[in-house]
Amino acid sequence: MGRKAHPTGLRLGIIKDHQSRWYAEGEEYAQLLHEDRLIRDMVGTWPELRTAGVSKIEIERAPKQVYLKIHASKPGIIIGKKGDTVNRLRKTLQDRTDKRVKVDVEEIKRPELDAKLVGEGIADQLAKRVAHKRAMKQSVQRTMKAGAKGVMIRLSGRLGGSEMSRVDSVRDGRIPRHTLRADIDYADTIAETTYGVIGIKVWIFKGEILPGEPLSI
Repeated sequence: MGRKAHPTGLRLGIIKDHQSRWYAEGEEYAQLLHEDRLIRDMVGTWPELRTAGVSKIEIERAPKQVYLKIHASKPGIIIGKKGDTVNRLRKTLQDRTDKRVKVDVEEIKRPELDAKLVGEGIADQLAKRVAHKRAMKQSVQRTMKAGAKGVMIRLSGRLGGSEMSRVDSVRDGRIPRHTLRADIDYADTIAETTYGVIGIKVWIFKGEILPGEPLSI
């Protein structure tokens, strides 16, 4: 079960909260769900934001209003010179959704402890033809040095340009995937190399959240 259940979905409502927080019924629910997908895709593919280290996008709603909180390691890139970039992003989202959009940017102070950013860092190295074992080992060392209790990275695909695809993983510390109080940050991404697509999965164990402590987002 620990290998099949999504680490975040397994803990929703226990120690983790949803990244989209709103309520709707019937057809309106489907429309807002597609709108959430559109917003996330637009922010993820926005040209200026590709180097900003965007990890999470939280969405909250009010009548005819959308509140966006973007978590990124380089918030200055998102804000832009005198707020130019974020204003253009907000205006584009308002035109596409026909609603008022408010955008907040929050800095990720320790990107080494963010699974999405760690995975994207490995993907960038693989695209530059860095040896996959070296990229994995260095990422694990940086994450453990930043204060993680455990980390596991798994790659799958034509590693090193081999004819047959295979799976390789590296692990350090504890990764209690069945423990519901364990705060595990999980992300998966892909690296587009000359040999094909390589899948990357990252698990980072940050410690345990005990009853009465705030939920992790």
